Amino acid sequence: MEHIRTPKVENVRLIDRVTPRKSTAGTLYLSSTHSIFVENTEARKETWVLHSLVSNIERPPTNPSGSPLIIRCKNFQVYNFLILQEKDCLDVQASLIRLSRPERYTELSCFSYHPNVNKEEREEAWSFIDLRAEYERMGIPSNLWSLTPANCEYRVCDTYPSDLYVPKSATPPIIVGSAKFRSRGRFPVLSYYHRDNSASICRSSQPLSGFSARSTEDEQMMQAIMKSNPASEFMYVVDTRPKLNAMANRAAGKGYENEDHYTNIKLQFIGIENIHVMRNSQQKIVDMGEIRSPSMGDFLWGLENSGWLKHIKAVLDAGIFIARAIAEEGISVLVHCSDGWDRTAQACSVASILLDPHYRTLKGFMVLIEKDWVSFGHKFSHRYAHLEGDPKEVSPVIDQFLECVWQLMEQFPCAFEFNERFLIQLHMHVHSCQYGNFLGNCQKERRDIRDSVLQFNTVNIFQGMAQADFKSEPIPSGLCFGNSGLSFLTPCTETTTARPRVCCAPSTPLTASSFGRACITGQRGRLRWWHASLQPSVCQRCVRRPSSWRRS
Repeated sequence: MEHIRTPKVENVRLIDRVTPRKSTAGTLYLSSTHSIFVENTEARKETWVLHSLVSNIERPPTNPSGSPLIIRCKNFQVYNFLILQEKDCLDVQASLIRLSRPERYTELSCFSYHPNVNKEEREEAWSFIDLRAEYERMGIPSNLWSLTPANCEYRVCDTYPSDLYVPKSATPPIIVGSAKFRSRGRFPVLSYYHRDNSASICRSSQPLSGFSARSTEDEQMMQAIMKSNPASEFMYVVDTRPKLNAMANRAAGKGYENEDHYTNIKLQFIGIENIHVMRNSQQKIVDMGEIRSPSMGDFLWGLENSGWLKHIKAVLDAGIFIARAIAEEGISVLVHCSDGWDRTAQACSVASILLDPHYRTLKGFMVLIEKDWVSFGHKFSHRYAHLEGDPKEVSPVIDQFLECVWQLMEQFPCAFEFNERFLIQLHMHVHSCQYGNFLGNCQKERRDIRDSVLQFNTVNIFQGMAQADFKSEPIPSGLCFGNSGLSFLTPCTETTTARPRVCCAPSTPLTASSFGRACITGQRGRLRWWHASLQPSVCQRCVRRPSSWRRS
């Protein structure tokens, strides 16, 4: 409370963004976690703004009506206030700047959020997801893969989880030697095992190859991964970066695998841009949303100019390539980017969703987030500005992944147990810091926080979301997703340039203009526009629920 200069400001007006001349008078209250606007009406309607969701606060020039204050949030909500006294406006702005930019983890709202849950239930919630049980569900054969103790107490890599699966033939010297040859020590480990053909998705960071360096242990590790798939004579290495970027890293002693040294690999570059390009792209989307009453042409031009959908397509293409290599070719894949915690997480997660129906359920999707993002060291605190820090570290990495999932849900609406409300809620809580799941940048950092304040003093979001109403409407509760017709999704991201037409029947061919496509979805008759870079060749929204679904 010491950061609040004024806890209450009266005669504040909340401006309607759609109709600026329309406003609502009320009182603005500031607490340590929220700003609360209470309308001066009989209903006393309240508008709550969580401080940890605030992205920035702007104060335009004072006008005869008062001092405006604009609050922009990380979930893209914007609040326009008009405060009569300039001094009050300055006090509110200064208070919000400090309250929305905590300097220590203990200042985050999760430590002051105490719902009506007893201690036993709160402790039980933290065991809701068991990653060892998830790897057992995959059916990992003990004669090919093993749980290594090499990273116990995070001795080899402090940004990896302590439990890691590696090829059975990978000895501790091979693991340590491979870690020394990989950026940040993030050596190749198992992310997903496909029991149908023994192919696997592994992940790592870029090698420290420079122009000519090599590591015998790293080459042996790659050979061990390839041999863990007995039916394959080679494996793919998917570098999610643009090739030019990867080549530039060689000058800094990093780079990519030399196919002359790794004789059992085929290298594939995808072309997902770095975090700085993605941050700028999203900002252009946000700026476009600030335009009042844009024409369709202005909107589509702004969308194209942002490059956002081009980046979404690149992430989807990475997942599709990996999934097809696993399911259709039976070839194992190693995925990496620079450090292996941004683009690698995106590509591995999208591929897993395409391959495994379990990850399209509510519980399975939460497990996927915990496995490929939380435990494998995605930098939540840096990427989503949980604490005051370098703004160049902020980037919408998980935002892009959630949009990729939404795009898949639009093409295959009957393949997912959850709906878009679930994705929106998850996006909000990644940024909100109201729960303890996404704090810190890696498992070790969370453990250190937990030892002092985190676990059992914060609430686990996953168990609560599993009990909430986030199931998609067309899918009755009790149905399972194990039917062969939807076990492996094959989306299309090709661009077409023909004239648009309406699709209203299953498997009707769909064409589109260079600006977008129109699709009437079943009996609801809703018209949706899509950018041309994300066209399915078939309108999957009109596909009926498969009769082969069975009750669990």
